[in-house]
Amino acid sequence: MPKVRAGITTSVDGYITGPNDGPERGLGEGGERLHYWVFGGPWTYAEPGRDEPTGADKEYIDGEMADQGAVIGGRGTFDAADRWGGSNPWPVPFFIVTHRPQDEPANAGFTFVDGLDTALDQARSVAGDKDVYLMGGADLIRQALRAGYLDEISISVAPVVLGAGKRLFDGFDKSIDLEVIRTFSSPFATHIRYRVAR
Repeated sequence: MPKVRAGITTSVDGYITGPNDGPERGLGEGGERLHYWVFGGPWTYAEPGRDEPTGADKEYIDGEMADQGAVIGGRGTFDAADRWGGSNPWPVPFFIVTHRPQDEPANAGFTFVDGLDTALDQARSVAGDKDVYLMGGADLIRQALRAGYLDEISISVAPVVLGAGKRLFDGFDKSIDLEVIRTFSSPFATHIRYRVAR
């Protein structure tokens, strides 16, 4: 049965970005360290030199993407990622949750929708028998957890303490029980896949 899954990377102290994140610095100051695992090693905004994930990181990301039928992201993530250069980076339909759906870029492969419920309805309709994947940001994942929409959540913990930025669970006021399904570990991150208890 298709699932609604989410995935996001945090620092050991729970931050999904360093301070001052935004366009051209989507992960904030020092936040590049969060995604060393995505790019196969160290990189910076000043000197990207990015590569591909390897080993356990590749196994994890391949598993996360294998059953995706649609992706949902938040407007803040869309803007912080500099609109992914103007085209959908995923090989499946990509829905962006925003208060300004009229801002949808033409012919870029994104569908702007006015809320998480609308995004889920549309994503499920195009995903067929595949999963719907929420890539964040943190607010979108918190909304999905509060509403009871998530079947699974994967959290990649990078071995860095950022000390400031945006936290995944800031202001979260609901207890959620999680069950560990599987872990993957590399020098760049520990990936933990959880089942969300109902």
